[in-house]
Amino acid sequence: MQTLVVVLPIFALIFAGWIARRSGALGPHATEELNRFVVYLALPALLFDIVAGADWAEIWQPGFVAAFATGSAVVFAATVALRLSGRRHLVDATIDALNAAYANTGFIGFPLAVAVLGPAALAPTLIATILTVCVLFAVALIMVEVGLQGERPSGRMVGKVLSRLARNPLLVAPVLGAVVMASGVDLPGPVESFVDLLGKAASPCALVALGLFLAQKRPTAEPVLRATLLLGGLKLVGQPAITWLAAVQVFNLTPALAGTATLLAALPTGTGPFMVAELYNRESGVTSRVILASTVASLATLTVLLALVG
Repeated sequence: MQTLVVVLPIFALIFAGWIARRSGALGPHATEELNRFVVYLALPALLFDIVAGADWAEIWQPGFVAAFATGSAVVFAATVALRLSGRRHLVDATIDALNAAYANTGFIGFPLAVAVLGPAALAPTLIATILTVCVLFAVALIMVEVGLQGERPSGRMVGKVLSRLARNPLLVAPVLGAVVMASGVDLPGPVESFVDLLGKAASPCALVALGLFLAQKRPTAEPVLRATLLLGGLKLVGQPAITWLAAVQVFNLTPALAGTATLLAALPTGTGPFMVAELYNRESGVTSRVILASTVASLATLTVLLALVG
């Protein structure tokens, strides 16, 4: 029941976007424009706010960081390798890997972790969010840029990639946030309120954009069902299994921290991959359906996991 209460608003926001497009309230270009608002304004504000407001003493939990990062990294790398072996372009393989490893820690993780595990889960959830929306996202964007510039490395290609990355707000924002965190300077009240308000728009707007996209019938590049099952299965089963093994067998975390890491790794796919697919004009059909299907399926998988971890 706790999982259902947390997940229902997500479905409501996706459905609101779907209704808005089907009814004609928002036009055919609304998906692209709303997604650009998220990518260039709302999400950078959220990334900046998360990093700038972090407490180093609170997020310095090496064992938890290593366990959660291991689950994400193994699934991400394995998916890239698997999709490249199937002759997918590096850009598309990277977006597929985000689908399989990008946990919805921000929109589902915080309310679910607090509801199930209590306030003690806030710090680990913040760590998982930083690792997912900052570190994993940054690695994916770098790989996408490399893929767009060509497969053969050269000095010119490296220069182009670095130039594009330096102008990417999704990378610049967390770096600036890290500078603020390291300086120990508090943001002025009005600035903090502005960043907070803008950042809070990222997730709901991305979910509405996803609903807008789902309301339009578009051809997909490969069988959707097969790809959805593969990527959704890696996300909901593969990542939590690897994370649990790393937490318990390798890093010897306490049962509470191991359970928290596993729960967060088992969250469905967030909207990050959809934003990237739309930003770079890649085929978004599989991505949108993985997000929707993994969110629906997580009602069952999270319920089973919560019963197992007690």
